[in-house]
Amino acid sequence: MKTLIAVSALIASGLISFCAQATDIPKDKAMDIVRNGEQASIMGAPGNFVGNARIDPLFAARAPSAVSAGAVTFQPGARSVWHTHPKGQMLVVTAGTGWVQQAGGEKVVIKPGDVIWTPPGVKHWHGATATTGMTHIAIQEVVDGKNVEWMEPVSEAQYEASR
Repeated sequence: MKTLIAVSALIASGLISFCAQATDIPKDKAMDIVRNGEQASIMGAPGNFVGNARIDPLFAARAPSAVSAGAVTFQPGARSVWHTHPKGQMLVVTAGTGWVQQAGGEKVVIKPGDVIWTPPGVKHWHGATATTGMTHIAIQEVVDGKNVEWMEPVSEAQYEASR
């Protein structure tokens, strides 16, 4: 009898009703949770990065959205090659110290909490400093199946300039 009263109280408070309602939600309208550790990390392709960069996918674009994101961890000295994004890119630095530079501009130090917006089509690179690793979340939109246009490597002279 006590159990029946407890269950009745939970239903009345709405705590159990969510479970019953969840099965009534159409699949295309239901939230989807990807649990931490369910997606495999990948190493950045040598043609896209100098040094070791690990990419932890966060989410791919899902129609009607065109936004995708991943966490990228650069070991000291690692960086992306020069590249552009068709709709721009937002970086959110979460750990370490790194550098970012757009073509024709100066290399800038970036640290945790910094948010960097790179406009569409702007040639740039980003990565760790020579002595400190760096992690950022990269958020960008997909256009015609692509979210990035990879270019040539950042030379040692470019990387080391103005350090």
